[in-house]
Amino acid sequence: MSARSLNKVILIGNLTRDPELRYTPSGTAVCTFGLATNRSWTTQTGETREETEFHRIVAWNKLGELCSQLLSKGRKTYVEGRLATHSWTAQDGSQRTTTEIVIDDMIILDSKKLVKETVEGVAVSEEAVQSEEPALEAKASETKPKTKSKKSEAVKEEIKDQETVGSQDLTPDDIPF
Repeated sequence: MSARSLNKVILIGNLTRDPELRYTPSGTAVCTFGLATNRSWTTQTGETREETEFHRIVAWNKLGELCSQLLSKGRKTYVEGRLATHSWTAQDGSQRTTTEIVIDDMIILDSKKLVKETVEGVAVSEEAVQSEEPALEAKASETKPKTKSKKSEAVKEEIKDQETVGSQDLTPDDIPF
């Protein structure tokens, strides 16, 4: 009889580097990037302490391609997946082990950052003005991120126009109750 088990990781953090997309010899996409999570607490003496953890994130197939296209260093991102530990022998003969998070879900939580050139020619990154656009979400089972398309916007406008015309013709006598 087997016991139930669970291997699930949920993280919200900022990317520590731009995603790196590679392909296996069989053509499968694999994207890796770093994610930093912060934890702060107050000690008994009243001192505020902060600790940062760094995580290696791996995304496969279409989700990996989407991560490489949509993510960049500094973006606040939600990832969900499982822990995977790998061991190997290094060239110097030492035994190496790494633990990574293989994700199957990713949601971008912030808006895109704007890059402005200063007078000195140094690029300065500033947060974009908060817009009403929803967070971009991508799952391993999906083929496209959830973003608004021009076609869906046109359909919504057409429905809105039809509802406006219909509501003008509606009178209290038309309501069945």
